[in-house]
Amino acid sequence: MKMQNKLIAELIGTFWLVFGGCGTALFGGVGFLGVALAFGLTVVTMAYAIGHVSGAHLNPAVSLGVFVNGRMSLKEMLGYWAAQIVGACLAAVLLYAIGSQISGWTPGVFAANGYGEAFKAAAGSDYLAVGPVGAFLTECTLTFIFLLVILGATDERANGKFAGLAIGLCLTLIHLVSIPLTNTSVNPARSISQCLFSSTGSWNAWGDLWLFIVAPMVGAALAGVIYNVYSPKKK
Repeated sequence: MKMQNKLIAELIGTFWLVFGGCGTALFGGVGFLGVALAFGLTVVTMAYAIGHVSGAHLNPAVSLGVFVNGRMSLKEMLGYWAAQIVGACLAAVLLYAIGSQISGWTPGVFAANGYGEAFKAAAGSDYLAVGPVGAFLTECTLTFIFLLVILGATDERANGKFAGLAIGLCLTLIHLVSIPLTNTSVNPARSISQCLFSSTGSWNAWGDLWLFIVAPMVGAALAGVIYNVYSPKKK
């Protein structure tokens, strides 16, 4: 498959993840469970729509984990990162454009990720005021597990027919655990995109963004290494 085809697929797939998942959070009124299901469904649908083209990473952390695991080149990974960030940001632009046409609508936190008392005050009473260490551990651990599931489900030795379903269900569970804590990132592209239009007087999304880039990347890289420890490829 040509590289440009893969990049187009990743852009579209990441666009759908952010538009479907964050769009549900912004407009759906379905609560944490509904948002968790929405993110899981975006991954399931794109896994079967573009998985055969690009692998449906939809996430720079996933691409990093796959790279560390030895399944893609550095050049491919960097291209994926660019496509994923562009796709996520395009989705954010469209979500903002739609929201701006709703009477009385304000972006607020705009489905951005955050932590601590300031984020809780801005996001609402349903959220918990977890500190930076707790937020880092949450995002790092959940991304680590997410990558282990992805690497296992897509391993050439595994039965890959239901890989998309397993990965989507894993992302749903991840959101159920961490939406109240950090609004769930495990995806730097998703986090970057939502900072574009986040607007609150008491909290700045850009100030917390570093954690939602670093923690998922650390977790993903660790998973890429650990997966080869307990499931090495035959020489």
